[in-house]
Amino acid sequence: MTGPPALRQALTLTPDPRRVIVKLFVPGEDAALVRTRAGALIDRVAHLDDEEAARLLRDTIDRFGGRHRDLDRTFHHHYDLVRHRVARARDLSPTTRQLVGAYFSHEYAVEAAALCNPSTVAHPDQSALGAGQLRVAVSLRQIGEGHLSSIGFATAVLGPGRRITVADRSGPLVVGQRVGVRHRRDLLAAGLAEDDCDNEVTATVLDALPERYDEATFERVLGDLPPDLLSRSTGLRTLEQLRRTNAGSYATSFPADTALHQRVLWPATPAESNGMEDARFVRFTDDSGPVYRATYTAYDGRNIATRGLASADLRRFEITPMRGPGVRNKGVALFPRPVGGRHLALCRADGETIGLTCLDGASRWRPPVPLHAPRDSWELIQVGNCGSPIETDAGWLVLTHGVGPMRRYAIGALLLDLHRPEQVIAELPGALLSPDEADRDGYVPNVVYSCGGLVHDGELWLPYGASDARVGFATVPVAALIAAMAESAPPSARPGR
Repeated sequence: MTGPPALRQALTLTPDPRRVIVKLFVPGEDAALVRTRAGALIDRVAHLDDEEAARLLRDTIDRFGGRHRDLDRTFHHHYDLVRHRVARARDLSPTTRQLVGAYFSHEYAVEAAALCNPSTVAHPDQSALGAGQLRVAVSLRQIGEGHLSSIGFATAVLGPGRRITVADRSGPLVVGQRVGVRHRRDLLAAGLAEDDCDNEVTATVLDALPERYDEATFERVLGDLPPDLLSRSTGLRTLEQLRRTNAGSYATSFPADTALHQRVLWPATPAESNGMEDARFVRFTDDSGPVYRATYTAYDGRNIATRGLASADLRRFEITPMRGPGVRNKGVALFPRPVGGRHLALCRADGETIGLTCLDGASRWRPPVPLHAPRDSWELIQVGNCGSPIETDAGWLVLTHGVGPMRRYAIGALLLDLHRPEQVIAELPGALLSPDEADRDGYVPNVVYSCGGLVHDGELWLPYGASDARVGFATVPVAALIAAMAESAPPSARPGR
């Protein structure tokens, strides 16, 4: 027996190539041998007569203005980024400057290649709902040209019963804008320790910084460093390290009148320049009240790093690095509340085993306690979580993924002790959801994968990516799932424990 069947819903989300943002485009930078052609292009635009420039700008706005929010401002911004290459900037008319910005812009379809790996949390807005309904926010990994991932959203309403409706996702997309953030000294110290950067300069800076500080305070502290420290052979290199580590934390915000599905969390630091992958959202609650938290994988083209984000309203997001041996791989998922006073997370630090890690007093995630290693035939390559644990009366329900022959991904489940999550008290024999014939073909074939479900009205709602080609939804009664898990052998009798 493999437990109760997960009921697939007919509704699916598919990649929409009309969902586009405007990015900076610098001719020549996409070539194998970079040779910018920016200066020559600006000269050619500058030599257009006023009438031709006005006509070109008007045609461009007419053609693209309806697809983007405040395109005029975007063109102004892109002109500002390249105006250092303008020989006589003051001689250019406002129209020509706008047109230069248009020539240095291009559309990018954020999910033209794939849409996958969703997670689901209760939406901040629960107004205007009927009996048995819950509005949810669905985070999505959206992949465009060059396999570049960003984080997008959809809004859905669950219930009554097993009914689901997804709100229209049309309208101009908006990339979050960087805003001021209050940095945390403990995270700066944890990052420096992880990079083994401990000397008189770092010690002096950490001692001078308050627990929370802004960019101006940070730069003032660096500027006040004694010359005899900066003149040391490691002084300038340490300053670079301090700035690089500090820059890993930032905040991004969206206009209040944007809908959730219009917001795009786009890579904003070098560490995530090649993608923000597999966000696992959870509604976290402690003595301070509820807040949305998530983890995601930052990818720079060679290296991966785990990042955390926090938001009170899914409009303003604070992004911070996660430090320590427990988060040195993909697949970190936070518990939705402290357990016994401890902040816990699921992880896969060794690349193949589900583990449990705890945040220490220095804001570093400790070496994990193993929970579940590859053992059954459908998961022999590796196992990992499918999102944050879900609290039930019977224990913490953990959705898992396992990888089997032909790199086939399937979804299973574990149950952890409610008070001592280090203990696995039950597991589902076999898989809960496996790729069927409709799921197996896509951008990455033979995969079903989720970054987090939730329970509503006794049903486990499981959003899942199907072969990275589309997003589906499945449901299963929680009571039936846990009853099936109870039939498995006790932990002491399981092989490989």
